[in-house]
Amino acid sequence: MASKMSAEGRANENSAKDKKYISVAEFYHGRSIFITGGTGFMGKVLIEKLLRSCPGIKNIFILIRPKRGQDISARLTEILNSPLFDRIRNENPGNLKKVIPINGDITLNELGISEIDQITICQEVSIVFHSAATVKFDEKIKQSVTINMLGTKQLVELCHRMLCLDALVHVSTAYCNCDKKEVTEIIYPPPYNPDDIIQLVRWFPEDILEKLTPSLIGNRPNSYTFTKAMAEHMLLKEAKGLPVSIVRPSIVLSSFKEPVSGWVDNFNGPTGIVSAVSKGLFRTILCEESCVADLIPVDLVINLMIVTAWYTASRKGANNITVYNCTSGIDNPITWGSFVRMCIDNMRKHPVEGVLWFPTGNLRTNKALNLIHGFLVHFIPAIFLDLVSIATGRKPIMKIVQMKLGKAATCLQYFTNAQWRFRNDNVKHLLTHLSSDDRNTFQFDVGTIDWHEYIERYVLGFREFLFKQNPQSLEKCRNNMYK
Repeated sequence: MASKMSAEGRANENSAKDKKYISVAEFYHGRSIFITGGTGFMGKVLIEKLLRSCPGIKNIFILIRPKRGQDISARLTEILNSPLFDRIRNENPGNLKKVIPINGDITLNELGISEIDQITICQEVSIVFHSAATVKFDEKIKQSVTINMLGTKQLVELCHRMLCLDALVHVSTAYCNCDKKEVTEIIYPPPYNPDDIIQLVRWFPEDILEKLTPSLIGNRPNSYTFTKAMAEHMLLKEAKGLPVSIVRPSIVLSSFKEPVSGWVDNFNGPTGIVSAVSKGLFRTILCEESCVADLIPVDLVINLMIVTAWYTASRKGANNITVYNCTSGIDNPITWGSFVRMCIDNMRKHPVEGVLWFPTGNLRTNKALNLIHGFLVHFIPAIFLDLVSIATGRKPIMKIVQMKLGKAATCLQYFTNAQWRFRNDNVKHLLTHLSSDDRNTFQFDVGTIDWHEYIERYVLGFREFLFKQNPQSLEKCRNNMYK
C-alpha cells in the first residue's frame, strides 16, 4: 500500500509540475485569513503553523471576546507568549505582528463584530477557518445550538459578503454521525430541519429544552455530536455557492512533532483521565479494551486543514461540499487497551511530581463491578484524605476532584465501549495532490504515526505543559516513585 501511494504521489507530482504547481506556502503568500476558535487548542496550533510554514501570509484575523477581565489585546498577548510560539519567536518574531484580534463573540448577532471590522474582513479575507465550537459533552442544548449551529450560520452569512473568498474550512467531528457504525465522507440527512432546532431553542425556556434533549438527540450520546451533525447539513443550504470543505477529526490529542512534541493546553477528553491516572488519582474505568481508539495528533489535523483550504480554492466553482474524515482507525489502529498500557508504562518511566499512588489502570466492561471498584479505590481514599485535610486545617478537595473525574469518565464511556469505521478516501486522495516537499511540511498521513513514540511524547507533554513540571525533575521523581 505504501509503495502504491508513493507511486501515485510521484505521478501526481509530475503532472502538477506540468500545470505549474503552486505550493501551499505560495498559495498563502499575501493572503489574509480569518479564524474563529483561534483561542482554542486547535486554533492556537493553526495560527502557529500558518505563521511558521507560510511566512508570506499577510494577516491572520482571529475572533476574540473579552474574558475574565482581560480585553482582547491582553488575551492575544497571553496566547502568543505561550511555549507553543517559542519557535516563531526565535526564528521569525516579526510574523507575530500579523496576528490581529477582532473583538467579537460567536454567540452574538453578526458574531458581535463591529461594522468597521466587518468591512475590513469582507474586503481583505480570502480564507476562513471555522473551528469555534463548544466541545463540552455535557453542554446544555441551548448553548450547543447557539454556538455550534447559529454561530456557524452567522459566519456563513459573513462569508457571503466577502469579496474574494476562496475557501471556507468548517471543523466538525468524526463522531457527529456516531449513530452509524461506518461513517463515509458525506453529509448525512439530519433527523430535523436545522432552522426548526434554532427556532426551538430561541423560544423555549431552558428547563423545557433540557427535558426535550433526550428525544431530540436520539441515538447520539450528547448535544455536541447532535449539533455538529445539524451544522454540517445546515451548510448545504446556507453556504450554497461558497467554496466550502468540512474537516472531521476524531479524538484530538497533543501534538506529535510540531511545533514541539506533546504540546497540549487542556484536560479535555481522555487527557483529563490519563493525567489523573499519572497522579494515582484514577484507577478504574468502564472501557472495552479491544475497541479501536480513534486518536489523532493535533498537528496532523491542522496540516490537513491548511491543505484542505489550498485544495478547495483550486476547485473553486465546484458545487459540492467535500468532507475529510481526519481519523486513524482504518490505516493505523490502536486499541484502548494498548493505549492505556502504553500510557501507564510511560507514566512509570516518566513520573509526575506529587504522585499519591503508583499509577495503574483497570479497564472493566461490567458497570456494577466498575462502580464498586471505583467506590473502593476512588471515593474511600478521597474521603480519608479529606478528613486528614480537615484535621490539619486544610481545605478538603479530594471528594470534589473524584466527582469531577467520575463525571468526565461517564462522558467518555460511550466512546470507549464501541468503535466506528471512518472511511477517509478523500484524505488519502488529497495527499496525492501534494508535492514531496509539501507532504513533508504539511504531513497528515496517519500511517507515519509510531504509537509507542507518540504516547511517550504525549505523557511527557502533559507533564510539562499541563502540570508545568520541569523535565529536569524527572530523575528525582523516578527515585521517589521507586524508593
